[in-house]
Amino acid sequence: MRCWKSGGVFVLFVGWALLAASCASETESGAEVLQGDTGTGVMVFEGARLIPGDGSAAIESSVFVVENGRFTLAGQQGEVQVPEEATHVDLSGKTVMPAKVDLHGHLCFEDVVEGTTSKANFNRENCIEQLERLAYMGFSTVVSIADVMEREVFPGDHIEVYQTPRSEVDVPPVGGRYPWGDVPLQLHGDIIPNAAQFFTTGTAIAFPGGGAGGHPSRNDVMYPVATEGEARRAVRDYVSSFTSRNIELPWIKIWVDDRGGRVETLTPPLYRAVIDEATQLGVPVAAHTVKLADAKELYRAGMVGAVHIPIRSGDVPDEELLGIVRDLVARSDRPIWFTDPGNTTALGNEAWEDPVLYEMLSPDQVRALQGRDGDGGGPRTAEAVRNARESSMRTGDVARQLIGAGMIMVYGSDNGSAGRGFGWYEQLKFENWITMGFTPHDAIVFATHNGAMALGRDDIGMIEAGRSADFIVLDANPLDDIANTRQIDMVYLRGQKIDRDGMRERWQARWPG
Repeated sequence: MRCWKSGGVFVLFVGWALLAASCASETESGAEVLQGDTGTGVMVFEGARLIPGDGSAAIESSVFVVENGRFTLAGQQGEVQVPEEATHVDLSGKTVMPAKVDLHGHLCFEDVVEGTTSKANFNRENCIEQLERLAYMGFSTVVSIADVMEREVFPGDHIEVYQTPRSEVDVPPVGGRYPWGDVPLQLHGDIIPNAAQFFTTGTAIAFPGGGAGGHPSRNDVMYPVATEGEARRAVRDYVSSFTSRNIELPWIKIWVDDRGGRVETLTPPLYRAVIDEATQLGVPVAAHTVKLADAKELYRAGMVGAVHIPIRSGDVPDEELLGIVRDLVARSDRPIWFTDPGNTTALGNEAWEDPVLYEMLSPDQVRALQGRDGDGGGPRTAEAVRNARESSMRTGDVARQLIGAGMIMVYGSDNGSAGRGFGWYEQLKFENWITMGFTPHDAIVFATHNGAMALGRDDIGMIEAGRSADFIVLDANPLDDIANTRQIDMVYLRGQKIDRDGMRERWQARWPG
């Protein structure tokens, strides 16, 4: 017997009722699969509400085709001709959106189950588990920043990291290079079943002691530069670690943040030297920056990305900055982007009670997170939630000014080595754009299409012909409520349905007791 759907009409070549009923089978997810001629490897998905990802209106009763891991067409059911020789999947009542893109992760330092953080955890197996956790929640791609990689030793390596005694971080070798290996480069762009695709920006650059905060194992990863000569030398060593392997470096990350006056940070001559040297080598620069004055100088120098919102701590954009941004946008051949989904405390305590959280973390881990500010670590009191919501709206106001000047907002979780797990925290950061005054449709565009643009990828981030078939099947409409993006029925990456059941079983098998 052979049967399929075409143009919304169910066609049967055998009329027996019993055989007709056997034509449809129920998958574990509940989606109805209508078995056609699967010899071609073509799949036709029909009936879902389809959110393309580029900001265009959702398509009700859609149809899209996947072949060889890519979308080959998408449109209104009945208005596009689909292949006859295909496996058909009925997604009536579901909503489909593109898989999400995270441009600011800090992966691999943390062992989620054991609750430890160290450079020793930065191995292929641990990285892949975190990439699977991201895939579980519908992420197709992540850019990891300030990763553990071999690099040249600099004079600044011999001073104390700003918040950590030197005895708690790696003692520099005498001359030469840190022997930290190349795990991030091995994983860069690799296609791993059931996992988000990993890209690294390498080690990053900061003033000595003025780079990554958080756990001590992260504090000394970056190049510490104190002179313009060191800044240029660091850029050359940084870039060569990628080009020597024929790997494209997404961008160089720098820190320009004195942590409220507690540390020294890169000065304008230093970060101008970094940007100038990187530009000569054809590599963009993105910064962690805070102050209005630094933002102006960084954008004048040609910075393309900000891994947080670029003006914080009470500063707000003025017309001079917005004019600098407009000029840079007009001159640039790439998007000028920034990210900041804000503080998840603004979502309130109810966000930490969802059943999905219990699928990914042990009961003890869930209890440790409940009632605690997921970003700052303090109690998540009613006052803390109220303050976080007010802060989110102020951040949203700044973001809208920058968007109005031509920048694009993208998604970046900034997650890593903080006891929050991977996947769930990224999900809450994605939802938090709503507390900043954006719509669910805005959030989906920021986290899909815009992220792909900022990464320079035209093969991910949307549901359209030619792009990688990375999509999420949802049981409810996220345009009604962004929290409906938690109601995941299935996730497909590169045209393959990921094994969410198998992931849960492996994670839970490692839980204590």
